Amino acid sequence: MKINKFKYTNSNKRYYTLDYFYRNKFNSKVFKVSLNAGFSCPNKDGKVGYGGCIYCSKLGSGDFAGDVLKPLTDQFYDVRDIILKKWPNSKYIGYFQANTNTYADIDTLKKKYEEVLSIENVIGLNIATRPDSISLECYDYLEELSKRTYLTIELGLQTIHENTSKLINRCHDLDCFVVCVNELRKRNINVVVHIINGLPYETKEMMLETISFLNKLDIQGIKIHMLHILKDTALANLYEKEKFHILTKEEYVDIVCDQIELLREDIVINRITGDPNSDDLIEPTWLVKKFGVLNEIDMELERRNTYQGYRKTILNYVHNLIDSYIKPNDIVVDATIGNGNDTLYLSNIVNSGKVFGFDIQKQAIDNTTSLLEENSCSNYELFLDSHSNMTKHLSNYLGKISLVLFNLGYLPNGDKTITTNYESTILAIEDALKLIHKMGMILLVIYPGHENGRLESIKIHEYLDNNNINYIEYHNTDNKIAPYLIEIKKK
Repeated sequence: MKINKFKYTNSNKRYYTLDYFYRNKFNSKVFKVSLNAGFSCPNKDGKVGYGGCIYCSKLGSGDFAGDVLKPLTDQFYDVRDIILKKWPNSKYIGYFQANTNTYADIDTLKKKYEEVLSIENVIGLNIATRPDSISLECYDYLEELSKRTYLTIELGLQTIHENTSKLINRCHDLDCFVVCVNELRKRNINVVVHIINGLPYETKEMMLETISFLNKLDIQGIKIHMLHILKDTALANLYEKEKFHILTKEEYVDIVCDQIELLREDIVINRITGDPNSDDLIEPTWLVKKFGVLNEIDMELERRNTYQGYRKTILNYVHNLIDSYIKPNDIVVDATIGNGNDTLYLSNIVNSGKVFGFDIQKQAIDNTTSLLEENSCSNYELFLDSHSNMTKHLSNYLGKISLVLFNLGYLPNGDKTITTNYESTILAIEDALKLIHKMGMILLVIYPGHENGRLESIKIHEYLDNNNINYIEYHNTDNKIAPYLIEIKKK
């Protein structure tokens, strides 16, 4: 396991944890204290709709916030006094959680926010709200506030799919959400987005599409919830009537792990499962064992050997396979060395073995040599020649090679008119099949995003299929012209 894959955690998590973020930003343990400031919601009082979102509890999804009948300072101290016993040197963020916490006149907002900010050791605010409920005057105040405290706005989105949004009675569209995010970021205000997995009739693909969409926005954090059905909600009535599918724990874990792999690595995961009030919970009952769900997510990521942002590049899949199969004393071949990044990776893996590298461009040989020397590597030999001539140079290694790696296309930052071509690549695959031992493998990263690459992709598939060569194909995106991976094994 490579530590740099999990750089945003201090607890061996495979995703960017909120605790890690806080500790590194504030050099302290930081706690969010949930508060109920007595706000209403425009989706309940008729301004944009009635009844609220169909899943919303009678406490405005602030079931673990403070007692609304108490002043905010008293609510805060109720929680802080408990925390102090175990973590006496902690810092705090006031979390305005229940209902829509920007839905009031500016004087009311200022009074409530400033009251919490005046409490000792409060270093910021998290304000949960709707994207349709921030006035221009409020935006300006939030911008001023963000310059003197750590401010985060938590926006409910839940899904990017308009049909689902209408079904759950969100009463705003996706464009409204995007405009709000842009307005907040224009003012350098941090944004955390709430999404819900398992909404009625949504497929796994739809839930992943929500993540893909959010990856394109300038957001700083995300909260991933599992839909939970609570008593006395419109959602409970819908479930009683239609009995739509509720995700099993196994389905939820699988979807969340896929979402983590897809999510940009710089987005802080503030929450990764729901936390319902068990007294009001109808389904799913497995949610009451929160830490069990968290543990199963960790175990599934470990089983996959993946992590947040894993799907950003197909090379992560390549490194995963290499890490799983290649041993320190193996002999491997980088058939297209380029600028040497893959060669260096292989050299570090087979530190007691050897790497052979091929390229037709002297610039590639020079760049790779410099990189390997800078990293004190000595277990390599490079050939200024086509990979179609591998057996000519490695005739003594027939049946002894553990891996032959191809990264097809053109030299990054080089002459893009010089590309690999299917004729020499197919000859090189034939050589590679002679070179690898019975447990060896060939990995081809294919880039169909340019004319020669598209033709090369087609011809490689034709060659493999016509010669009954077994292979597995990996894609990390739905983009048809993105690089993808083919794995070939003798067995």
